[in-house]
Amino acid sequence: MLRSLTCLLVLLILSGLTRQVQAAERPNFVVIFIDDMGYGDIGPFGSKVNQTPNLDRMAAEGLKLTSFYAAPVCSASRAQLMTGCYAPRVSVPGVFFPAGPKGLNPEERTVAEYLHDAGYATMCVGKWHLGDQPDFLPTNHGFDHYFGIPYSNDMQRVATATGKRVTPLLRDAAVAELLEDEGQRRVTRAYTEEATSFIRKHREQPFFLYLPHTAMHVPLFPHQDFVGKSQNGVYGDWVQEVDWSVGRVLETLRELDLAKKTLVIFTSDNGPWASKGKAGGVSGPLRGSKGCTLEGGVREPTLCWWPDTIQAGRVSDGIMGTTDVLPTLTALAGVQLDPKRKIDGLDMSSWLLGKTEDSPRNTWHYYKGTQLKAVRSGPWKLALSAQTLGMGIREKPADLSRPQMRLYNLHDDLGETTDVASEHPDVVAKLTELAATMRADIGSGQSGPGVRPAGHVNDPQTLYPTTSAKRRPKKSQRSSKPIDWTRIRSGQVYSPEAAPPIAQRSLAIACSVAATGPQLPAGVVVAHGGSAVGYSVFIRDGKLSFAVRTSGSDIKRLQVKLPASDAWTINAQVNKQGVMSLAVNDAAQIETPLPSLFSREPQEDLCIGHDNGNPVDQQAPQGSFNGKLVKLQITTGR
Repeated sequence: MLRSLTCLLVLLILSGLTRQVQAAERPNFVVIFIDDMGYGDIGPFGSKVNQTPNLDRMAAEGLKLTSFYAAPVCSASRAQLMTGCYAPRVSVPGVFFPAGPKGLNPEERTVAEYLHDAGYATMCVGKWHLGDQPDFLPTNHGFDHYFGIPYSNDMQRVATATGKRVTPLLRDAAVAELLEDEGQRRVTRAYTEEATSFIRKHREQPFFLYLPHTAMHVPLFPHQDFVGKSQNGVYGDWVQEVDWSVGRVLETLRELDLAKKTLVIFTSDNGPWASKGKAGGVSGPLRGSKGCTLEGGVREPTLCWWPDTIQAGRVSDGIMGTTDVLPTLTALAGVQLDPKRKIDGLDMSSWLLGKTEDSPRNTWHYYKGTQLKAVRSGPWKLALSAQTLGMGIREKPADLSRPQMRLYNLHDDLGETTDVASEHPDVVAKLTELAATMRADIGSGQSGPGVRPAGHVNDPQTLYPTTSAKRRPKKSQRSSKPIDWTRIRSGQVYSPEAAPPIAQRSLAIACSVAATGPQLPAGVVVAHGGSAVGYSVFIRDGKLSFAVRTSGSDIKRLQVKLPASDAWTINAQVNKQGVMSLAVNDAAQIETPLPSLFSREPQEDLCIGHDNGNPVDQQAPQGSFNGKLVKLQITTGR
C-alpha cells in the first residue's frame, strides 16, 4: 500500500513538472494590429516621409512578409484574425456600428479562447470592433481582460451627461471614461502602458497580447508630444507615435528577457483611407486603398519578430493572411483545434520559422462584403468582376469598371495595370475553378452552406446614456438630380455627384433663415463633407458658425453672435485666394485665411437642414434645424 502511494505521488510530481516544463516552453504571442495603415506607410516598406526606427529595427531583426492579406474593412479583418475564417463564413462581411444588434457570435472559437483554455493569460488592448454589446466584447471571446475603444474612433455619440460627442474607453465590459476629441490624444500612450504592464505582470507564464491600435483611423489624434514632429503632417506624427509604441513593447520584452520566448506580429487591418487626402496613408507601389479588393486595399505591411527563432533580415513574398494567425499561433502553442469547426486558415509555423522554404498557402480569396471579387494563385490574380479604387474615391477607371474578368501577373505587374487574360486562358480556367469551389462553400452575394450566423441580441443599447440618435432622412429623399435652388427645403439630401463641385474652387453660400418661435433657431443649416474635407454652416447657443476643412484634420471656423432679430441673411464664402469669410444681416464680414483651397471633392452627401454623416465640425449640433429655411443658394467657381 505504501509502495503504491509512493508511486502515485511520484507520478503526480512528474506530471506537475511536465506541465511546468510545457508551460515554460510555450512561446508568448503579441499581435499588433494597426487600423487603416497603408502598405507604403512605414520604413521597411519604402516610406521616406514617415520615420519608423523601431519598425526598421524589427524588420532587420525579423521577417518581412510582402504578400500578407487582410480584408477591405475593419470588422471583417478582425473577424478573420480572431476566427481563422474568411469574414463571410462567420457572417461579418462589413463594419459593425455602436449599439448594433449583431456581433461576432459567442459560439465561434477565437484564437484567444484556444490559448486561454491552454493556460495562457490573454488580454485585448485597443480597438475591438466585433460588436459592442456585452455578449460580443473581448471578455466573452477568450480574453481575461480588455482595455480600449470598442469600435472606430469616429463613431462618436452625444453623451447625455455632457452634451458632447464622445467615444467610450472600456475597462473589461464597463465604461471607464468618455473621451472627447482631445482626450483621444492619450489613447496610443494609454494602450502602450496597458500592454507593457500586462507583459510585466505575466512574465512568468505564457501570454497572448492582442494590441489593435486605434491609429491610424480618422480623426487623427497623436499625442501632443508627437504633434508637428514628423515630415508628413498629422498622419506622419501618428505613425511615429505608433512606431514609438512598438519600440516600447519590444524593449519591454528585451528588458524582461522575454524576447527569445515571444513571437511578435505587426500588421494592419486594411489599406489606407486614401480618399481622406493628407489624413490618409499611401499604398506605395500598390493600386487601390481601403474598401477595395485591389492589392492596395488588402495587402498589408507585415513584420514577424522572434529573436534566435525567426531568421533576422529575411524577406518573403509567400502568401499569408489574417485567417492564418489562429492556426499558426495554436500550433506553436501545441493546442489542438476543434475538428468540427471548419476554418480557412493554415498553419504557417514551419514556414515562418524557416523550416520550409515555401508558404503552405498558394491561394487567397478576395471578398468584399459577401461578394467574391478576385482570387489569387501563385503570382496570378483573377479579378472576377468590376472593382473600385477604394472607399470614397469617385474616380472609376475604365479598366476596373469592365464586368469582364481580368488577369494580372503580380510578380511582373504589382500595380494591376495590364490584363493578360487573353494570353493565358489556362490560368483563367484554373482560377475560375478555384472561385467556383469557394462560391459553392461560402457563396458570393448570397450565403453558401458553409456560412455560420453572426451573434444577435435583442434591444441593443449604447454603452453609455446618449441623446436621441440623429434623424436620418429617408432614402427616397436622397437625390442625384441637379439641384433646383428655388425648391430647396430642410431635410433634403443630395449625392456627392449632384452637389456643387468644390475642389480647387471658390465657394459662396447665400441663405436666409427665420425663427419659428420665441427662441433662437439651432441646428445645421447646410453641410457637405466630413472629417477630411468639406464645409458646414450651423447655429448653436445663439452663435452662427461657418466651418471649413480644406484637407486633413485641421479645421478653420468663423463664428458670430446672431443679432437680435427674427430673420437672418447669411453669406459665407471661400474666395479664389483661399480666404474664408462670414457675414450676417448688415454686419461687416469677418474673415481668416485658409491653408489652401479644397483639396478634393467630399465623399459625403450634401445635406440641407441637418447632417446625416460624419460631421465636418464636431461642434455642430445633432438633429434637424429647428428654424425656417427661407432661401439657400450655393455657387462655386474657378
